[in-house]
Amino acid sequence: MHADVLVVGGGTGGVAAALGALRAGRSVILTEEYDWLGGQLTSQAVPPDEHTWIEQFGATATYRALREGIRGYYRRNFPLTAAARGRRDLNPGAGWVSRLCHEPRVSVAVIDEMLAPYRGSGRLTVLQPYRPVSADTDGDRVEAVTLVHRDTGERVTATAAYVLDGTETGELLPLTGTEYVTGFEARGDTGEPSAPENAQPSNMQAVSYCFALDHVDGDHTIDRPANYTHWAGYQPPFWGAPLLSWKAPHPRTLELVERGFTPNPGDDPAEVIADQRISGGDMNLWTFRRIAARDNFVPGAYASDITLVNWPMIDYLESPVIDVPDADAHLAAAKELSFSLLYWMQTQAPRADGGTGFPGLRLRGDVTGSRDGLAQAPYHRESRRIRAEYTVVEQDLSLDVRGGKGSVNYADSVGIGMYRIDLHPSTGGDNYIDVPSSPFEIPLGALIPRRTENLIPAGKNIGTTHITNGCYRLHPVEWNIGEVAGLLAAHCVEQGLTPRAVRNSPDRLEAFQRLLTAHGVELRWPDISGY
Repeated sequence: MHADVLVVGGGTGGVAAALGALRAGRSVILTEEYDWLGGQLTSQAVPPDEHTWIEQFGATATYRALREGIRGYYRRNFPLTAAARGRRDLNPGAGWVSRLCHEPRVSVAVIDEMLAPYRGSGRLTVLQPYRPVSADTDGDRVEAVTLVHRDTGERVTATAAYVLDGTETGELLPLTGTEYVTGFEARGDTGEPSAPENAQPSNMQAVSYCFALDHVDGDHTIDRPANYTHWAGYQPPFWGAPLLSWKAPHPRTLELVERGFTPNPGDDPAEVIADQRISGGDMNLWTFRRIAARDNFVPGAYASDITLVNWPMIDYLESPVIDVPDADAHLAAAKELSFSLLYWMQTQAPRADGGTGFPGLRLRGDVTGSRDGLAQAPYHRESRRIRAEYTVVEQDLSLDVRGGKGSVNYADSVGIGMYRIDLHPSTGGDNYIDVPSSPFEIPLGALIPRRTENLIPAGKNIGTTHITNGCYRLHPVEWNIGEVAGLLAAHCVEQGLTPRAVRNSPDRLEAFQRLLTAHGVELRWPDISGY
């Protein structure tokens, strides 16, 4: 198969990459190994982590279209109350982590709508479920990628002028011989205050298998997981409490705190305003990542709220799952950890009334679209990362380092984002690393490998470090990166240029940045002092 642009991996960034190239007039092959397109938003079932100003600015036009499409889908298809339907800033789940907590299947539907005209015209071919297994290269160019069907084993070879890696873990990098890094870089290499003295390539953020729950009448206790005894007694040395507990370190202070858990609290959805400048919103785990607030819907439509479990207790710390020979075994163990947390909550978790266990907790595999009840895909917070023409380091963003100057303004900015440097506990025994950061830009140099000419990262695999990945990995930033990757590939095909040539010529860079602006990509932050 052949197209102008091949996007391998249909996650959040991969979908945006395909849209960017398609809107610029190119033909695209988009591949995805899971049943749903959308990655973090869908198959991984992670409600969007976004910044405070997302409703006003700080995202691309197509990401705004995605967000408004989600709200529109609810208004058209769901039995919302009149009050919920009338809210411009409808938050279907009334969760505290985001102003748009919602069921992942809705994102699937909206993404399908956004891609529909291109599939109909024949300019977009979606290969699903396929994953890459090998690549052919010629010098510094990728000539072809071979993909295999997840269920049948059928093989397809795809060729394109530009190949975009939108996979969750940078799977094309080793297959194509593109130089990359994993885990912690050494402080001597990056100068980062939070980096260790020596590089730790196997020290990566934990992966998690998320899942959805509601709380209804009856006993919905799952079978006891085979290794439940192990997980029930498991306590990381830096944690201060058993992992299966309401107690955990506070991400910003590392002080041991106890979180609450109150199913269906009966709060008013209109009073939930997610703003992480004020609070992380995680002190009541039920409402933290709630994706359906039953009081947003007419009485009887939902028997219960639906909450999404993406909590510290399911962070799998025993091993990385990138570049290890037994990755499948560790992913299976990560699943068992998630099931063990659910079983603990159903049978042993302390309740506010002095009792133990919530047998009414019901696993909602129908919400996540999976047979086993968990998310279809693991939530990867960290990927392989290209050795890039420019690598974003902590000193570019940190409030402590930058003082009142804000983050670095890059001459080659191709987008903007905002999130704290937020690293979950890691496989090397590190606790949370949380560094306040400034609103930042995305430099084009971070999307260009040092050597490979026609491979472009389209997600978390750009030139960040282990530390700065912590704020470049969130939904709107990954979408921005992917969209720019798609527009860059299309621009290079049309102009007969390479990404390196675009970046390293002031006139060509300016022309590309004008193109991005015309497509609704914001390149600089406005003055946020009044917001």
